[in-house]
Amino acid sequence: MKRLFIAAALALASLPTFAGEAQTFAFGEPAPANKATRTVNVVLKDIAFEPKNLQVKAGETVRFVLVNEGKLPHEFNLGDKAMHAEHQKEMVAMQGKMFTEAMNHEGMDHGQMMDHGVGHGHGGGNTVLVMPGQRAELTWAFRKSAPIEFACNVPGHYQAGMVGALTIE
Repeated sequence: MKRLFIAAALALASLPTFAGEAQTFAFGEPAPANKATRTVNVVLKDIAFEPKNLQVKAGETVRFVLVNEGKLPHEFNLGDKAMHAEHQKEMVAMQGKMFTEAMNHEGMDHGQMMDHGVGHGHGGGNTVLVMPGQRAELTWAFRKSAPIEFACNVPGHYQAGMVGALTIE
């Protein structure tokens, strides 16, 4: 009985650890640029990505070089449909403050913006905001196959079609 109690106590104590792990991404994680095995160039236009779809391999680390040729701020965000829907709600809530700060700190990714009090609670390293005429990078280690998209979640952009399928083989 005592062993059962100790096992139950240990299981309960470990729950926050499991909850933290649940917030990681099944499809991968951010990686340093020097670990990239391939570079993919993505152009952000008003309101489209070039290319429209991307393919990567599980186990591959990809450095995305993002160039915003549009006249509007755009983001490159990796996630599934549910993650994008949630992120869009956060973007609407923060849009005024975020864009004011972004104009003062061009080329900042969302992680840097969070340090300046503008972030929207993401901090997962799967998003970068690119101002018009600017260039940014995001490097990602793809872990396993999952149905994900790359998208711009600036309010209205996803709905206007600024989203593409990312196939992990």
